[in-house]
Amino acid sequence: MPKQKKKEEVSCQYYRWLLGTRNGVYQADGRSNDPPLGRHTLESRDRADAIEALKELDLTMAVEHGLADCSLLKTERSKLLDFATGRQLYEQYVKRPRVAGGPQASTAKRYRPVLDKFLAFAQGRKLQYWNQVIRQTFDAYASWLDGESYAYATEYLELNTLKQVLKFLVQHEHLPSDALFPYPMRKPQGTDTYCWRQEEVEAILIHCEIPELQWLRVVVLALSTTGLRISELANLRWTDIDFQRDMITLTDESTSQKKRSRERRTTKSGYSRSFPIHPELRPILLDIVRAKDGRVFHGPLGGKIKPDTVRRILIRDVLTPLAENFPNETDEPGFIDGRLHSFRHYFCSACANVAIPERMLMSWLGHRDSKMVHRYYHLHDEESQRQMARLSTNGHTHNGSSSVPDSR
Repeated sequence: MPKQKKKEEVSCQYYRWLLGTRNGVYQADGRSNDPPLGRHTLESRDRADAIEALKELDLTMAVEHGLADCSLLKTERSKLLDFATGRQLYEQYVKRPRVAGGPQASTAKRYRPVLDKFLAFAQGRKLQYWNQVIRQTFDAYASWLDGESYAYATEYLELNTLKQVLKFLVQHEHLPSDALFPYPMRKPQGTDTYCWRQEEVEAILIHCEIPELQWLRVVVLALSTTGLRISELANLRWTDIDFQRDMITLTDESTSQKKRSRERRTTKSGYSRSFPIHPELRPILLDIVRAKDGRVFHGPLGGKIKPDTVRRILIRDVLTPLAENFPNETDEPGFIDGRLHSFRHYFCSACANVAIPERMLMSWLGHRDSKMVHRYYHLHDEESQRQMARLSTNGHTHNGSSSVPDSR
């Protein structure tokens, strides 16, 4: 008696099937599923055709048992767009050249973790196609993000990115027009990023005077006296610093035609900007030993600064040991919640508190809209009280100047 041929196990979107043949015709056995799905003929002697028929059977059974929306049965399989293909199409689109309207490389890179997270969520809910993404999917994803304690701004960014993906897929006819749906969201106002106080920055700098954290002290001092983003600091080169003019220049190279052996540098705004070297930072820069890679700042082992590494070390070796010195008795973010971007907020607030003109501060920070400066500014109670104390009841400040605006 001939030995019975072993059946092939095939995992479809919803169920597992045993694929075999009987008299040359492919059969699907789904009895091992819960609930058992029985045996079915796929009515084909060709394996490729049988696999397509099996996918249809898998979807039909999923709809029958409440795992998939019945609308998928009404959609021609040729019009179904699976997640992997749709993602690939969108990522190719955002990689188009800047001259064609493409975003910066850093912006395109930001989409990757958003899609990674959403697709894992969707597939965990047995979704396979972009056609299955509906308003209720967004609602469920927003609830999941909320449950994972993501910030409102992060939730807004992620859902807005997904709206852009759907819009692109419809506009380029990869999805039917009815795949789009209205999903209004309220744009986040303000920020929940913690802003350091002066005494907290001073404590961090003192704590970092130990030899193993000297590199971090240099990074912290630079961040708090320039307002640079950590990515900008990591890419700063000696050619960006002019000690004769006491100026630092960040150059956006996105439209430069020069051939370069290194990666083209860009700024978030897409514009170059310059600002003066702070007097406290100048001697620190002059003391730095110049490395062959041309970069100014380096990580704990002398290599290129990696923002995640700096963040982890800041939390573990600095903020955690110092947290008891700066207790937080409110539900608002406190010292322990500060991060690298908090130094940019600190710099902006410190500048505003000493009355540096808004236009100049916008130029230093690289903002083209004053709303962003307002977003970064934090007025701590101590500074508010200090400014109030300058006023007197006779309409003059304590330094003798009038506190009443000139009406002329």
